[in-house]
Amino acid sequence: MEFQFSDGRVFALDDQQEVIAEATYVPVRNGIVDICHTYVSPALRGQGIAGQLVQAVADELRKKGLKAVASCSYADAWLMRNQKMYSDIIA
Repeated sequence: MEFQFSDGRVFALDDQQEVIAEATYVPVRNGIVDICHTYVSPALRGQGIAGQLVQAVADELRKKGLKAVASCSYADAWLMRNQKMYSDIIA
């Protein structure tokens, strides 16, 4: 699945240009963002796409030198499962 990036958002579209997967994040204070939402279309759930989305967000934050907290329960669990690899971006 090919992800697109825009300010505070990583997402994928289907052939009709409808959002089928999305993760969003917002700034909360200097250099820290909150990963606040993940969504995967019901037809695509259970395929690891949400994890790919959060990983794409984490990689993007790393490139930008930002850190993250997560109010989204899925993103929070993902960060905790992957804290060794992403300790540099976890606030």
